[in-house]
Amino acid sequence: MSAVSKSQASPNSQASPALAQRVRDPRLDFFRGIGMFIILIAHVPWNGWTEWIPARFGFSDAADMFVFCSGAASALAFAPIFDVRGWWMGTLRIIYRVWQVYWAHITVFFVTLAFVVWADQYLGVDHYVREELNIGTFFEHPQQRILGLMTLTYVPNYFDILPMYLVILGMIPIVMALAKVSRWVVLGFVLVSWAGANLAGVHFVADSIEDRNWFFNPFGWQILFFTSFAFVRGWLPVPQPDVRLIVLCIILIVVSAPVSCQIEFSCYAGFGAFPILGDIHQELDPFINKVDMGVLRYVHFLATAYLAYIACGAHGARLTGRLVDIICRVGQQTLAVFLTGVVAAQVLGFVLDILGRTFWTEALVNIGGCLILIVAAFLASFFKSSPWRRPKVPVAQASRDKHAAHESADRALIGSKTPEFAPSHPGQRS
Repeated sequence: MSAVSKSQASPNSQASPALAQRVRDPRLDFFRGIGMFIILIAHVPWNGWTEWIPARFGFSDAADMFVFCSGAASALAFAPIFDVRGWWMGTLRIIYRVWQVYWAHITVFFVTLAFVVWADQYLGVDHYVREELNIGTFFEHPQQRILGLMTLTYVPNYFDILPMYLVILGMIPIVMALAKVSRWVVLGFVLVSWAGANLAGVHFVADSIEDRNWFFNPFGWQILFFTSFAFVRGWLPVPQPDVRLIVLCIILIVVSAPVSCQIEFSCYAGFGAFPILGDIHQELDPFINKVDMGVLRYVHFLATAYLAYIACGAHGARLTGRLVDIICRVGQQTLAVFLTGVVAAQVLGFVLDILGRTFWTEALVNIGGCLILIVAAFLASFFKSSPWRRPKVPVAQASRDKHAAHESADRALIGSKTPEFAPSHPGQRS
């Protein structure tokens, strides 16, 4: 990631060719993929596996991972357009992405709603709509709910991540404009927005009938998004391996674990043998608040991310193997995979209601859910490759072309006086 940052630090330099030749860094895709699996498991209703997700052992969780990685991905995907094509063209690209995500949000709501309505009818109960998703008022006030859904003034808790992401995406053109003035101005904008959420109570309304705000406040969460955005852009220096910093991060994570853990032998909110730790958790709530991204939650995630960054090795050198490749494929198709997971989680919860919740049924359902995400990622990748546009090549011709390409590569390698993977200039590889 540091190499990419250097190539982007000067927008007027030769950033575009460098980006075109950049070798894809596996770390971003890997952790986005891991985040997708964790979010699925966390969303399956009454899922025993949720007792072992990272959120039970620390202040931050997979949602933080998703937003942080999205910031880095946006810096790689969208910021160069501002550099090369100008602010207006970059803004148009953001508007197009917002348009895509907005309709994805609307669609996944109605698809999920259709399934839970069918599940209630199939079992002859009134459970999934009103209890599991708590959206029974959608049918009591249909006109208000539909209008609110379309204007993002009605945001059910289960469908709250994408609206937050939409608002943060909309902040990118503002940040890019401010960056032309000074990086310090960008820092001020991000900090003031975060302070507005945490200190001034600036929120969006999620439900005017029930008097509820958005669960993910974009004005708070944007600080995590633009932190990774700034790392990739080169506005912030990427922390290098330092034993003292590593030890400090480990201490922070270890100390936070007993206050955060929620498994049955723990002490969260008064449960377990040490209710005092639950009291401490309550006292820390303003600082670890998930809604507004409390400062301790933010620091905890950065500590976790730093240790993961060190563990992966330079440029993700330790992330190798077939399993890593599969996880990275999931991370490359986050929108399609996330939408699939939102619907699949409710389907999997329904299956558990039918089968019963035992060790084996939960293992079967959770592993099956992960396989669903993998299939969704590969299908999305396949369709994005536009296979119908590829020229049809006879098998014999394809074999001859492949053999000729291998011979050409062998001759080039034998005649080369430089290492095979040496970059043409510093910073070309990421």
